[in-house]
Amino acid sequence: MKNTAWDSYQLFLQVARLGGLTGASGTSGLSPATVGRRMLELEQDTGRTLFVRSQTGYRLTPDGQALLDHLQEMEAAARKVDAWRQSGEGGVTVRVAAGTWVAWLLTENFSAIRMPGDGFALSLTIGETRANLSYRESDIGIRAFEPDEANLAARLLGEVAYAVYVRRNAAEAAEQWVAVAEDEAISGYLRWPYRNASGPIAATVNRPRSLPDLVRAGAGRAVLPCFVGDLDPELQRLGGEIPELKHRQWIVMNNEDRHRPEIRAVADRMTKLLKSYSDLFAGKRASRS
Repeated sequence: MKNTAWDSYQLFLQVARLGGLTGASGTSGLSPATVGRRMLELEQDTGRTLFVRSQTGYRLTPDGQALLDHLQEMEAAARKVDAWRQSGEGGVTVRVAAGTWVAWLLTENFSAIRMPGDGFALSLTIGETRANLSYRESDIGIRAFEPDEANLAARLLGEVAYAVYVRRNAAEAAEQWVAVAEDEAISGYLRWPYRNASGPIAATVNRPRSLPDLVRAGAGRAVLPCFVGDLDPELQRLGGEIPELKHRQWIVMNNEDRHRPEIRAVADRMTKLLKSYSDLFAGKRASRS
């Protein structure tokens, strides 16, 4: 077997992780036809069939999965070398992925997460999509479910409750709703108004962070996590919790990285902070009357 260029392996990783040519084309800048040709060449170079190809995408064969496992081990080793190099330069960064509202709470309490004298920086990625730690895109993530990936470690933080909120002391509760645009409504609580609201949706935004602003302005009612709505003195609950939205919350790390001092320090501090809000997360503190 001839030596295969590393960029071919990197392209394989993109196809494997994204399930086909289109996704890999978007991230690599190559056309789907070029990506497909490169994967055929990689199979020829390795002498193994790596994919089962179908109209729905590319599924890994056992040999393809074995190659993915090997490459992920190489990535893990490369990350350790990079962390070691950065530590010598004083440039270690801990990457945290969290949803809109947990990220908001972390930034509001930043001094509890990164302290004076820490020899590392923090990078916070904010979004509603699932935190991806399997491929080292993040070091620490917050998830709404226990991970099933064997290489991830998880700590249960508690439960998260949701309710409908309106502007406090409004003359009457607005019948209309404000929501995140339907094509951006990834999380269950963001989809809830589209499936359950009795009144019209009067305004939409593309990010959840603007929902409380709209409610305060009297634009309508919105579904929010209780720890967000109950902390806002200008908002009040309309009715009780929404039982079907309640879920547990986990802090997740890669098993191989979680003992790195900087990652362990940030994870421990995040755990302490978020657990200190456990009652509020769970909706147990009544909103102000």
